[in-house]
Amino acid sequence: MSTDTLIADRIEIADLFTRFALLLDEERWEDAGTVFADDVVVHSPRGGELHGIDKVVAFMRQGEVEGQHAQHTTTDLLVNVDGDQAAASANSIVYYYRDGQAPHFTGGLRLTSATVRTPAGWRLRDVRIMPAWTRDN
Repeated sequence: MSTDTLIADRIEIADLFTRFALLLDEERWEDAGTVFADDVVVHSPRGGELHGIDKVVAFMRQGEVEGQHAQHTTTDLLVNVDGDQAAASANSIVYYYRDGQAPHFTGGLRLTSATVRTPAGWRLRDVRIMPAWTRDN
């Protein structure tokens, strides 16, 4: 694999993590297919093990709280590309807030994923969400 291809893949996967955060922040569930593979599996303490895009979207919709917003910040992204697959991990800090107010709850997460190259671009196939800490503000 050429260096240019490897760099391009790493940038696309970094963008994928950003699109995932924005999907969550903006509650754009109809865009889930731009982030997840159809056969995605998500492992989280709150949702357990969710199989398939429809189950993942249903779970995310269920978590909506009237008047509450989230801001996900993703840092320390590591990507290991191997052909049409990649292992990626990142830290995330999530701030929960209401319009015009400081965050009332903050949490730190560790995200790991198996990503795959599809005809439409890189997608998350297996996502593990592991809380590291929480703080009531």
